[in-house]
Amino acid sequence: MNSRLILASASPTRREILSAAKITFQSIAPNVDEDIVKRKLLRDGAGASAIASALAEQKALDVSASMGTIGDDTLVLGADQVLVCDGELFSKAEDLMQASHCLKRFRGRKHELISAMALVRKGVTEWLYFESAELWVRDFSDVFLAEDLEKEGDNILGSVGCYRIEGRGAQLFEKIIGDQFTIRGLPLVPLLGALRVRGIVPK
Repeated sequence: MNSRLILASASPTRREILSAAKITFQSIAPNVDEDIVKRKLLRDGAGASAIASALAEQKALDVSASMGTIGDDTLVLGADQVLVCDGELFSKAEDLMQASHCLKRFRGRKHELISAMALVRKGVTEWLYFESAELWVRDFSDVFLAEDLEKEGDNILGSVGCYRIEGRGAQLFEKIIGDQFTIRGLPLVPLLGALRVRGIVPK
């Protein structure tokens, strides 16, 4: 690998955030069954932040292990995000019909997004971090929802909240407390601090 940083994700949004910050990296999709990991953690009584952190760490560990000795000096970044609304944990929608159902559940309510990150080197976790944001969805009309789904299309299926806050999805909200990078799934400022300490980005 030519890069000292590997993003253990196929997420276009996370790649976009790192690229916009001018961070040199390569991306490798992890081979982790998130549903299995999530179900086990829920059975064990884990909370949302613990689940997000465990998934982020597992993704980074998986990619680190797959690289073998060629990745000895490489730092692997894993990330994950979970959404909680009225005490229920939500996963990404599989299709637009399911996305419509989720958005109707969020309508007029507050939900929380927890974004977690892990940095792993040689199979050892060096850094684990999570941050949350609170979002109040306005009581939008069915007409707005239908138009939103038509215009956004499958683009929203990559987000656990079924919206893109950096685009038309901003119209869904009446109040937001939290960092936009956290909402998009990669809390950038604390990540930059961790990468700076490890020599990935300049001091």
